[in-house]
Amino acid sequence: MPVVEASAVVPLPPDLAFAVSQTTGAVRLRWDRFIRRQQFLDGVDAAGKGVRTLTVQRSGLRMVSEYVSYRPPTSVGMKMIDGPWFFEKMGGGWRFEPAGEGTRAVWRYNFSCRPAWLAPLAEWIGTRVLQREIDRRIAGFAAGCADPVVVEAARRAVLRPG
Repeated sequence: MPVVEASAVVPLPPDLAFAVSQTTGAVRLRWDRFIRRQQFLDGVDAAGKGVRTLTVQRSGLRMVSEYVSYRPPTSVGMKMIDGPWFFEKMGGGWRFEPAGEGTRAVWRYNFSCRPAWLAPLAEWIGTRVLQREIDRRIAGFAAGCADPVVVEAARRAVLRPG
C-alpha cells in the first residue's frame, strides 16, 4: 500500500499545533488550501473518535471519512468511508511531538487504488500527486501556525475543550 508523508516544525506547543490542525470553517480555510469545504456529519459539531466528516477537495472530489483515533494533543487518525471511485482504501494520521521550542507535525497518508489491473499505474501516479498535495497542505498548516487569526482561534479551542 503506497504511503506519502510530510513533516514540518512549527513554533507552537503541541496542544496549540494540534488545535490549529483541527480548526473548522473560515479559520480552517485560511490555512488549508486542500479543501473547499468540510463539515461534520450526523449532527455532531466537534471532532472525536467515530465522528464522520464530509470533505470536498478544491477540485470538487468528495470524501466521507471517519476519525479512527483522536488523541489531543498527540495524534489523530482517519479512514475513508466513501470517496472517489479510484480509491479502494485511504487512511491517514497526523502526529504532533515536541521539537525544541515548538512542535514537529508529521502527516502520513496511505491508500490503494482500483481496479486491480490499473492499480500499479494509478498508485504510481497517485503517490506523486498525493505527495505534492500533502507537501502543500503541511506548508499551509505551518503558515497557519504563524497566522495570528488562526492561532487565536486555536487558543480559544484549547481553553474551552469539548
